[in-house]
Formats: sequence, structure tokens, C-alpha cells
Amino acid sequence: MKVAVLVLDGAFDSGVSGILDVLHSANALGPRLAGATPPRFDVRTVGVRRRVRTGLGHRVDTESATEAEDADVVVVPALMERHPDGLLEVVGSAAHRSARRLLAEARERRTPLATSCTGTFLLAEAGVLDGLRATTSWWLAPVFRERYPRVTVDESRMVTTSDGVTTAGAAFSHLDLALAIVRMRSPALADLVRRYLVVDERASQAAYTIPSALARHDPLVSAFEEWVRARIGEPLSIAEAARALGVSERTLQRAVTRTLGCAPIRLVQDLRVEQAEHLLRTTSLPLAAVARRVGYEGPGPLRALLRDRRGLGARHLRA
Repeated sequence: MKVAVLVLDGAFDSGVSGILDVLHSANALGPRLAGATPPRFDVRTVGVRRRVRTGLGHRVDTESATEAEDADVVVVPALMERHPDGLLEVVGSAAHRSARRLLAEARERRTPLATSCTGTFLLAEAGVLDGLRATTSWWLAPVFRERYPRVTVDESRMVTTSDGVTTAGAAFSHLDLALAIVRMRSPALADLVRRYLVVDERASQAAYTIPSALARHDPLVSAFEEWVRARIGEPLSIAEAARALGVSERTLQRAVTRTLGCAPIRLVQDLRVEQAEHLLRTTSLPLAAVARRVGYEGPGPLRALLRDRRGLGARHLRA
């Protein structure tokens, strides 16, 4: 399997090294698999320039971008730009015009593409994510959703594949992205690499999400989040919240959906889960008492939410 890793100026250093480390580890560990002949990964570090500088200033010598033309997958490590406004400027800049064109041409050839974190913005800017599902860094999702309305973004996912394009979440999900590429050829080898590199299985970014950081992108959503937090232990009504904030329920629904991609009740649930997890980790309160403190009469609904959002039961969270 030929893998072209497209390294651009300003690339996230650990993103580049993480992808390369996983793929080369797969080649080294492949012979240890019993039975079938292990896959080999022909990894090429390519660029639109023959010498690039990473975000931390390290030099990377690259092969010609023409190596991507017959690749089985083109992988784009993230760009080291954390500020939303700066990121949007970078991915749309003339400096990355060649990279955008290369990605668009690869998509036209139906070459599989893969990226993580801020790299998702570059793919979206090139138009290759239109009509597809994608994920990105959870804290950048509101900006992504506003800028690229033709892309269905789900920031709760760690890795997602849609019509041949694989995207992953925040920075260190580059490891998950690279393991997903290995898994395309051999699930057994991907599991072996994961164990040797001690990479936990992480299907979701939900456990890392800070709801208040997402809500901050819209003043109305932020005010709603504060209103909910102040009443987290009470039965809550979205209609009552809208009246308290001086807007219609429909306006509140639209603002939350536009910013967070979900209904207001989902944000309420996420805030309750966040508070419940804090209480489970920092107190010895029984689950029933924790449930009451976050607005549930009994532990059943909270137990189900913890499983859904965190993938763990109360006992595991407490441990």
C-alpha cells in the first residue's frame, strides 16, 4: 500500500511524526503476525516544495508531489495554527493553493484522503468534503460548521470515514488516524501496533469536550449554557430558558443547532454528564445522589447517558 504523507509548511510536528511512526511500526511488527502475509506500507513523505518547515521550525525534505498521483491514500498532517481566524486565513491563503489543487485532483481520481485536526479545514477549503461527514478538533467545530455548511461535522467522533475520506479529531488523534489506515489492510496488525505503542482505543472525543468552550462561540448559546449550569439540579424547560433569555424557543433552537450542531436538550445532557463525572471522580456520593444533584430523579437516565457519552459506567469513571 503506497501512502503519500503530504507535509506542508507549518505542519504540526507530532502529527507528522505520529503518522510516520505508526506506519513504520506496522512494517516492523508485521512479521510477528501469525498466519497471513502482513501488508507492507510504502511510505513517501511528499510536498509541494522539496523542503518545508514544520510549525516548530524543523526542516523536512520531501519527495515530489507527483508521488501522490499513484498513491493508495494521501495523508495530510494538521497545520500548527490554533487560533480560528488565523487558521481560516492560512488554509485559504495563496501559500496553500498548490496543496488545495493537489487534494482536489486526488479526489477527482477517487484517491482516498486522510487528515486530522486542523487538516480537516484544508480539505474542506479544497472542496473535497462537500456533502460528506467529517470530524475535526472538538473545540474548532463551531467555526468549521459556520465556514463549511455543506459538510456534516460530528465533533464527538475520533475518526470517521465518508466516501473514501477519513478525518480524525484533535491533534493526537493523528495516532488514531494512522491506525485506521493500517486497519484498512489488517485489523490484526492495527491492534498489534496499538498494543506495542500503548495507544488506547478511543472511539469518541466526547470525553474531552468542554461544553462551555463550544458555547462561547455564540453569545446566546453562552448565556443559555450559564442559565443551565445555574439550575443543573432542577427540572429544566427549554421554553422557560428561552423566556428567561428574552428570545423565542425557535430562536434558541436555531442558535444552538447552528453553533453546536445539536438540539438544546443535548447541551443540557452534556452539562449534566460533565457535572456528574466531576462528582463521581471527586466525591464518594452514591450514583443515586449524584443523579439528583444533576437533575434526575433516579440513577437510570444518568447511567444511560454516561454509557452513551463516555462509553463507561459510573464504577469505571469513579475508579
